[in-house]
Amino acid sequence: MPGYFQTAAAGGAAVALDEVEISILRSLAVQLLELIGPGEPAGGAEPADPLAELFAEGPTRPPQDPALARLFPDAYEEEADSSDFRRYTEIDLRARKRDDALAVVRSLDALTPGGDGGAVLTLDTAQARQWLGTLNDLRLTMGTRLEVSDDEGSELYRLPDSDPRKPLVMAYLWLGALQESLVETLMP
Repeated sequence: MPGYFQTAAAGGAAVALDEVEISILRSLAVQLLELIGPGEPAGGAEPADPLAELFAEGPTRPPQDPALARLFPDAYEEEADSSDFRRYTEIDLRARKRDDALAVVRSLDALTPGGDGGAVLTLDTAQARQWLGTLNDLRLTMGTRLEVSDDEGSELYRLPDSDPRKPLVMAYLWLGALQESLVETLMP
């Protein structure tokens, strides 16, 4: 099971992670949370006007940051249609992405590494879907930052070890393998 998700005995998925992998995954998920931005007020305080919050409108323009624009793309070619769609959906989409990333952080924090520094992360189906969403968001963000293209001959895959982008590319590829194994695990 090392490094790849497999079907857990009780359903869901499981993966063996070492301390370094746990640390990297946690750090990336926290960075994703910071990129997406703050959500609900701290302490779970009730909103002053729940009805107003229900009908709150979100932004009408795409984010300026290319990584955020990749996470929250335009839904339509027509600017007016896309603007309306964004206004009514982006707040909820950001909340779901935050919830998923926070679930990843919490599940990693709940791990108790053994004597070898490793631990087995076991997820139920709902948690596995949250992980899948966050792994996808991380790869989209990293791919945007690295300017990954569909070209399989991309220079990024042949970087020398001295290139400062190399660790990010390695993490991007590793997350891809994790994501692929999780998808395969969740397929019936």
